[in-house]
Amino acid sequence: MLARARRLGVLVAAVCAAVVTGPAPVHAVEYPGPPPSSMVALGDSITRAHNACGFFFGCVARSWSTGWSQSVHSHFRMIESQNPAIDGHSHNNAADGARAADLPGQARTAVGQGVDYVTVLIGANDACTRTEQAMTPVASYRASIDEALAILRDGLPGVRIALVSIPDLRHLWEIGSVDPDAVRLWQRQGTCRSMLANATSQQPADVERRDRVRQRVVDFNRQLAEACAAYGPSCDYDDDAVFAYRFALDQLSMLDRFHPNGAGQDALGLVSYEAGFGW
Repeated sequence: MLARARRLGVLVAAVCAAVVTGPAPVHAVEYPGPPPSSMVALGDSITRAHNACGFFFGCVARSWSTGWSQSVHSHFRMIESQNPAIDGHSHNNAADGARAADLPGQARTAVGQGVDYVTVLIGANDACTRTEQAMTPVASYRASIDEALAILRDGLPGVRIALVSIPDLRHLWEIGSVDPDAVRLWQRQGTCRSMLANATSQQPADVERRDRVRQRVVDFNRQLAEACAAYGPSCDYDDDAVFAYRFALDQLSMLDRFHPNGAGQDALGLVSYEAGFGW
């Protein structure tokens, strides 16, 4: 109990230092067991920490999941403070541009790595597409999640899995659409056009399109919650903690105003970890 209280104190102080703008819900699995001694991250460019410390490349040292930089309160660093045996036993299988359909392949790699803790953040690229019509159907998204979880269950008995909700893409539009530099970057780079096209428009067609894209993210997150519940107590969903987190524009990379920068990765790590297993 005292160790838990000390850890919560550290988390509260770290959240304040990172200027977290909204409180993460206090949540933990009732009996998570001891902290893991190995882990892997599955997902996309967010988990690769794309643009978090340089020009258009992954900066895995600052990843919210497996990062080892002192500037980021990653899952790896939080666990390491409880179980130093995890040092040197973390992997990042995430890939730029990955969608849910790529998750089973990443899971197969994880099985070969023999880890006992897996983080999953996938789905932004299933909603962030060139057009609204190109978004991944909800049923297809769920099928990919179920396939990946089955691979992990069969190949890594007893593995603990943290499913992290997809961030709120409409909130991204809300904070960036009033910033001319962000809008110019989105236009130039063709970023997430399903949500961010015509970013300054308030025409009904554009407003309704953004609402539908947000609803698709909500639907994806619901599938994550249901899939995790079906998996059993070894899987933990963050109860929409990351989706509900109100990140700020200065927590996004100046290179694209889309990917989390170092401060954004730090906040993502803190929010998702506190909503997880509770080590």
